Amino acid sequence: MEIDRILELLPHRYPFLMVDGVSEVEPGKFIKGHKNVSFNEPFFQGHFPGNPIMPGVMILEAMAQLGIIFAKETDPSLREKLVVFAGIDGVRFRRPVLPGDRLDLELELIKQKRNIWKMGGKALVGGNVAVEAVLMAAIQ
Repeated sequence: MEIDRILELLPHRYPFLMVDGVSEVEPGKFIKGHKNVSFNEPFFQGHFPGNPIMPGVMILEAMAQLGIIFAKETDPSLREKLVVFAGIDGVRFRRPVLPGDRLDLELELIKQKRNIWKMGGKALVGGNVAVEAVLMAAIQ
């Protein structure tokens, strides 16, 4: 999935668009995508000068945005609806994400009930887990 399709599914825009590509999606099961982490990201100006590290909340945001794409690809009736964060459980930060890294994102559906979606996910750099979490999304 290329950026044009991602922009159709996500309401986010620069500087808050955190998904650059989707490599694989099996509706109702899983999705894989990525974020290319550039030194030009606005958050690197202050996090941390001289030692830039991608903020953990931005990694989680990238995972959440991929979850929105997954939900809308799984259920096309959601395409005109707002999908928002409803919760995060079991977050573990395993390694820093640095400028120049490619952040590979993977989510799989754990459960979907009415307007709540629960997904387990990982963010990886070079095949090594940087972040893992369980994310919940609500359909507005």
